[in-house]
Amino acid sequence: MGTISPRKRKNGSVAYRARVRVMRDGVTYHETETFDRRPAATAWMKQRERELAKPGVIDRVKTADATLAKAIDRYIEESVKQIGRTKAQVLKAIKKFPIADMPCSTIKSKDIIEFMQSLTAQPQTVGNYASHLAAIFAIARPMWDYSLDDREMKDAIKVARRLGIISRSVQRDRRPTLEELDRLLAHFIDRRKRAPQAMPMHKVIVFALFSTRRQEEITCIAWDDFQKEHKRVMVRDMKHPGEKIGNDTWVDVPPEAMQVIESMPKRKPEIFPYSTDAITANFTRACKLLGIEDLHFHDLRHEGISRLFEMGWNIPHVAGVSGHRSWVSLKRYTHIRETGDKYANWTGLQMAISAN
Repeated sequence: MGTISPRKRKNGSVAYRARVRVMRDGVTYHETETFDRRPAATAWMKQRERELAKPGVIDRVKTADATLAKAIDRYIEESVKQIGRTKAQVLKAIKKFPIADMPCSTIKSKDIIEFMQSLTAQPQTVGNYASHLAAIFAIARPMWDYSLDDREMKDAIKVARRLGIISRSVQRDRRPTLEELDRLLAHFIDRRKRAPQAMPMHKVIVFALFSTRRQEEITCIAWDDFQKEHKRVMVRDMKHPGEKIGNDTWVDVPPEAMQVIESMPKRKPEIFPYSTDAITANFTRACKLLGIEDLHFHDLRHEGISRLFEMGWNIPHVAGVSGHRSWVSLKRYTHIRETGDKYANWTGLQMAISAN
């Protein structure tokens, strides 16, 4: 017996997941496939039911050695919790490498190491790929009886660390200067005057700085999640090592960030209805044009948190704004001495608020 279940994707489109269930000797066997259209899902379901009804087919299918790509597909399709955007992109990218076409039972640690070495990326990025791939190895055998050996994955990661193929992310200490921020704001305000339809990046930058919010969090904040009287906002799906989706957190909004919010028009449900890709592209192009080297948009969050410590705030107070659950992550800032607020008389804030 088969079923078809519509599933809404993050981009708003609808996918149709077809599931075929067959009972043999008291044991249920099932298969799933996802399609963009219901008729295609229905056709596959009916055809697969006819095929599986033939004698011996289920036994042959169950003993077949699935590829790593098939394990990745099942992981994505059957995960109860929605997979984060970054993890989904990484898993999709892995399927393009030769290792994805290998039968699960044949994949050894040397194959995984060779895959890591083939990635033209920094050790920190390769480490992220290894971490997401390890999630497949951890559940493939106990969940689907696929012959992926979790020990091979663990051995590969151990060797990759010893050889420097993977490593932990390096903490950046780059902070923008007031002069750099002034140049960025002047650039985007001038662009907005010449092209009124352009994104108000000057407001996004200043809000990121004073609110300490990540860019993906900024684009998700809705007017309904803003409580002006309590000076706080609900950040949906806040980044967290264990909970990528559903980690909704209330955070405090400093006065400067409040002013930016109140300067935004209420035309859409989101306060900043823009895409993270557009924010990154705009910021990167502007830095290149202005000759500002090695400055990332995420550095604004580091600058904002550093500022709060320079103002004499303690860890719990800062965590209320930054959203850190673990204070351990904020220990890297505790060496900062109280020096006051260098933004106290900064004209950039008023420039960003006043400009359209």
